[in-house]
Amino acid sequence: MTVVPVVDEVALRLAALDQRYTALRKALVTTLASSGRPLTIPDIIAATPTLPQSTAYRNVTALIDAGVVRRVSGSDDHGRFELAEELSGHHHHFVCSNCGQVDDVRPTPRLERALAEAARAVEEDGGYHVAEHRFDLVGVCAGCREA
Repeated sequence: MTVVPVVDEVALRLAALDQRYTALRKALVTTLASSGRPLTIPDIIAATPTLPQSTAYRNVTALIDAGVVRRVSGSDDHGRFELAEELSGHHHHFVCSNCGQVDDVRPTPRLERALAEAARAVEEDGGYHVAEHRFDLVGVCAGCREA
């Protein structure tokens, strides 16, 4: 989804919850939509200098409550944030165990078939019903490998 439809969809979601879509929230959503990876609050502030730190935390929390943003776990203690999957498209993550960076990984048909098979095995072996999947790969990013 491109930035304009995302901004419009977020406006609709916030309006349905009687939440205001302020210029700062719009800037935050635009930053997340154009990032290509989950961002920490310092990353968001660096990319959106007009956004004060206290406002960034408050607005990220409000957008999480509205189902627009979700928190992504990394290999460190830093929270990272991205748009909800229905806004950003289905994807997975690569987590660098060295520097903690989290990158989006767009799934290939081959990967999705493998994950669907793994989900079927979990359902059959454990008696579960799998409704969706999230998949994180953990390793060392290219930047850390070169260093």
